[in-house]
Amino acid sequence: MEEDSADPYLPYDGGGDTIPLHELSKKGSNYTMSNGGGGGGASSSTHLLDLLDEPIPGVGTYDDFHTIDWVREKCKDRERHRKINSKKKESAWEFTKSLYDAWSGWLVVTLTGLASGALAGLIDIAADWLNDLKEGVCLSAMWFNHEQCCWGSNETTFAERDKCPQWKTWAELILGQAEGPGSYIMNYFMFTFWALSFAFLAVSLVKVFAPYACGSGIPEIKTILSGFIIRGYLGKWTLLIKTITLVLAVASGLSLGKEGPLVHVACCCGNIFSYLFPKYNKNEAKKREVLSAASAAGVSVAFGAPIGGVLFSLEEVSYYFPLKTLWRSFFAALVAAFVLRSINPFGNSRLVLFYVEYHTPWYLFELFPFILLGVFGGLWGAFFIRANIAWCRRRKSTRFGKYPVLEVITVAAITAIIAFPNPYTRQNTSELIKELFTDCGPLESSQLCQYRSQMNGSQAYPEGSEAAATPGVYSAMWQLSLALVFKIIMTIFTFGLKVPSGLFIPSMAIGAIAGRIVGIAVEQLAYYHHDWFLFREWCEVGADCITPGLYAMVGAAACLGGVTRMTVSLVVIVFELTGGLEYIVPLMAAVMTSKWVGDAFGREGIYEAHIRLNGYPFLDAKEEFTHTTLARDVMRPGRNDPPLAVLTQDDMTLGELQTIISETSYNGFPVIVSKESQRLVGFALRRDITIAIESACRKQERIVLNSRVYFTPHAPTLPADSPRPLKLRSILDMSPFTVTDHTPMEIVVDIFRKLGLRQCLVTHNGIVLGIITKKNILEHLEELKQHVETLAPTWCYYKKRHPPSYGPDGKPGPRVHNVQLASSFSRYEEESEEEVRLLDNSSL
Repeated sequence: MEEDSADPYLPYDGGGDTIPLHELSKKGSNYTMSNGGGGGGASSSTHLLDLLDEPIPGVGTYDDFHTIDWVREKCKDRERHRKINSKKKESAWEFTKSLYDAWSGWLVVTLTGLASGALAGLIDIAADWLNDLKEGVCLSAMWFNHEQCCWGSNETTFAERDKCPQWKTWAELILGQAEGPGSYIMNYFMFTFWALSFAFLAVSLVKVFAPYACGSGIPEIKTILSGFIIRGYLGKWTLLIKTITLVLAVASGLSLGKEGPLVHVACCCGNIFSYLFPKYNKNEAKKREVLSAASAAGVSVAFGAPIGGVLFSLEEVSYYFPLKTLWRSFFAALVAAFVLRSINPFGNSRLVLFYVEYHTPWYLFELFPFILLGVFGGLWGAFFIRANIAWCRRRKSTRFGKYPVLEVITVAAITAIIAFPNPYTRQNTSELIKELFTDCGPLESSQLCQYRSQMNGSQAYPEGSEAAATPGVYSAMWQLSLALVFKIIMTIFTFGLKVPSGLFIPSMAIGAIAGRIVGIAVEQLAYYHHDWFLFREWCEVGADCITPGLYAMVGAAACLGGVTRMTVSLVVIVFELTGGLEYIVPLMAAVMTSKWVGDAFGREGIYEAHIRLNGYPFLDAKEEFTHTTLARDVMRPGRNDPPLAVLTQDDMTLGELQTIISETSYNGFPVIVSKESQRLVGFALRRDITIAIESACRKQERIVLNSRVYFTPHAPTLPADSPRPLKLRSILDMSPFTVTDHTPMEIVVDIFRKLGLRQCLVTHNGIVLGIITKKNILEHLEELKQHVETLAPTWCYYKKRHPPSYGPDGKPGPRVHNVQLASSFSRYEEESEEEVRLLDNSSL
């Protein structure tokens, strides 16, 4: 009888619970018992069990493109945990099952880390090989890329270490000559041909087999982790096609990276492995804990930064991040990094291609150019977000977006044709970042390191020291300037194409180019004006004063921070890339400056902007709600909306219930006491009602349209010839979250964010007035953004304002199912008017 006490105002009025047991046999075979059964005596009562006392398959699940109920999912998990703990002492088998349940979380993140590391290594190796295939092949071993092909050659020189007899360009294979205009044109043609082939194959596979495999995936993963359901987005087909097309897209030379999509790949692995464990398969909230750990593993293998991956998951993508998820994320990132290190895809015993180490200190006066790079990163981020969103919006609204294959081919052709003449745009973007990050030394043959008398370092700035740049360095700076403009333009049009496209690497490349240019400029300034007090005070004799590679690293972090608005995780990721704790302060200064400058033009990062562009139901916890609206201003029904659809607890027929479901599209319905009393009983979801009715019609006889539907613990009193009633008590949420109509929306929004609610009922003195859903809040926030006029003072919201369920005259309006507002509403109206007068007097 615990359910009775949980509902203090359920009117039974001679309901089934008042019938003495000795009278049951007299009621006839058609009489419905209070527990949902009935029968013609004790012999027939055994088969008249309440169907809904047992779990119904499908109840508690969610449709595609719906939001999960975090509170209900957590309650289900606690109930499952209590059940396991209560049974573990019964037998050794139950104890073993409890141990398996306890360790299943660690097992699933271990499998996710293993799969993520293995797939990342495979993608790195395949992308490098296909990228070098655009320039030539290795005759001795076709599976070797350019660098691996020349490892064992004894005929390479220091100046031309990338040339060896085993590696043949396409001009050498086709025309038989390595130099000359014909050779250049042939290599140009083959470079463009392979780029277009890879791009066409990538977009075709995505379009035909897995449309969800396009893009970065991080905006959708953020939305999924917030509780949204997107069926198939993390499925096996998406994983397979994303892995293949990511290799092809990177090899095509488009201005994109593989680091962002690696997070999507890792989350696909986590989602697939979670189906092997009932603890995560049957609970959407628990599954999202695995996805949070998987996103950490994805960043770990993308940048070789396990700690940065955990912080990225915590700061950027996760919506619900308990302490045990932090531990499991760290473990998943560790396992993924270990597997990738074991594969060693780049042959340098590092997890990324552009790992660098600096051994020279930075000086205090360098904070000024570092902050300037932060300003550039913030401006670039704000410009890129606006330009890319404008282009993506235009793509959605024009015919050009209907031909994704043509768009990808066009962008790939323009990229390949413009990129080939410039060596800094022709090479792989990761290799470009590596060259820009690397400090110049005796073993570097890059054009950026062509200084006079490199081996002479005995004095601070003697004539002919390594700080004196040659024309080769200035030529490289011009080429880098052109590459900077090219990367900025092409990245705007590339991000959002229907191929896997990450944003981390292009943003880092833009920042690294700008940083290297600034670094060389400061270096030459220090050389030609070494008697300035800044350089004379800080630059020591016999030491390198300026490290241009450090400026490239700081610029890369600043630009990536300007686009994504990451702070702590970004600094840690770059710190793990460099392996130097000494450069934390420059990185922090540049990243924070970048965020401040970017926030001055808009607080949204690129992922939040794409979430809003795609219309995903995502409540960003970073946004502050500063308006003075109330729950009654946002709830539905509005003033001109249809009346609120409600269900009564025990006086509806199955036909009336099906009519309400068929004539409305709401995802749930408040359940009230009766037509006369509007007091709230609970909330029933549309999907659960539909599944319960279908299950009852299959398994129970004599369920017809005239059958009484009830949500109470016991059946109501029915005539003897009435059809069998249908009990839906088990699908009723007895504790729906409610707020009063006077609750400020600031509090309502905070509740939705922190509890992950799907909907919230609005009441007044226990009487249902309306409902607020996550969609209503998002629409309200969008309306407030579009209206720049200031809102009226709070008291104005009370004056001559009636709830949406009132009519224009302030009197109750009709409801669905002929439910009228109770007489207590007139008292509420008088109280509201009295409150208006009090507020008006107080405002004077």
